[in-house]
Amino acid sequence: MPEINMDNLDAKQVQLLAEMCILIDENDVKTGADTKRNCHLNENINKGLLHRAFSVFIFNNEGKLLLQQRSDAKITFPGCFTNTCCSHPLSTAAETEEKDALGVRRAAQRRLKEEFGIPMQQVPLEEMNYLTRIHYKAQSDGIWGEHEIDYIIFMQKDVTLQPDPNEIKSHCYVTQEELKELLEKAENKEVKITPWFKLIAEKFLYTWWDSLHNLKQFVNHEEIHRM
Repeated sequence: MPEINMDNLDAKQVQLLAEMCILIDENDVKTGADTKRNCHLNENINKGLLHRAFSVFIFNNEGKLLLQQRSDAKITFPGCFTNTCCSHPLSTAAETEEKDALGVRRAAQRRLKEEFGIPMQQVPLEEMNYLTRIHYKAQSDGIWGEHEIDYIIFMQKDVTLQPDPNEIKSHCYVTQEELKELLEKAENKEVKITPWFKLIAEKFLYTWWDSLHNLKQFVNHEEIHRM
């Protein structure tokens, strides 16, 4: 594996690079495990290394979407605006369980607590709506990138927030119109957004958002959307 200079990276974020992600093939079949570091190096991504991930979208009871701006300490896509929480299930017994996407939902619950300080009892597994999966690839810079099959999880709930500044620089709730304004700013290079969030927003988000009380019509666990 390539040697990368970590000296200028945030110490806490570097520690997280040792976490073991779930390696998969293009049909989301588990093939093994590797470190978060190796999964996010463009050199390995270009050879086809692919891992499992998730993106959570939490809406409050007014129907506004919770966004975060990733901290400047993040190794991939620092300072970018994105959906509520984006991360990876780990290669553990609890988070590799595939029935009803239980492992992924447990990972989402864990990361919502770690990033946003949301108590686990406020985001119970049974209230997480796993809609579908997307497969995308994107470079963050010359060294780091993403290549994931991303489980999309929706939830509507008022939650308590206590963000970790090492993970989250800022956060806000937005209406559809406010999100469209933010995306327009990103097009004009006034702000940065993550590539997966841009893809989801352009293709799916507003249709799903309009039907928060009837999401079952969009559940598609068979197809993986290739972006």
